[in-house]
Amino acid sequence: MSAPQGGWDGNYQDPTRQYPPAADPRAGQRSSVDAGKLWAGGFGTAVVAALVALVGILLVRGVLGIHILSPSDAGTYGDATTTTYAFGAFAVAVLATGVVHVLLLLMPRPMSFFNWIMLLVIAVGVLIPFTVSAATESQIATAALNLVIGICVMSLLNSVAGIATRGARAPGAGVA
Repeated sequence: MSAPQGGWDGNYQDPTRQYPPAADPRAGQRSSVDAGKLWAGGFGTAVVAALVALVGILLVRGVLGIHILSPSDAGTYGDATTTTYAFGAFAVAVLATGVVHVLLLLMPRPMSFFNWIMLLVIAVGVLIPFTVSAATESQIATAALNLVIGICVMSLLNSVAGIATRGARAPGAGVA
């Protein structure tokens, strides 16, 4: 038997060799965001949010007979405030899409931050109707509608962000 090239002597005190830790091939790489998919999904979310606002107002005013956002003589649809409310829901969803985009580009665990931001915005939306002078049933109906719109925007944008984000790949990894 022959001894290894380095010899046996000097190695008996350290039974295992110390190797440097392997570098993570994905270190320094971030997942990429497909802005086209994100903003297309954000626009779709905005349309859904506006329609949820419209359907909610029609349900509350027409079916439940609770007059929100306009006087009782304005009919089932209400007045211009109904349209403004729907456009407001649309604008909030577009703004939330922008927030998601920035968070995806800059933050660690961006969806955790987004969910917290949205939950706090939803809480504000639910509390605001109780700060104005109106009938209690109108305040409750408006708060409930704000809650549904907020949950709609949050859940849809969570799904859209998951689809629009591609994870970092190891060098040389092909597309499956």
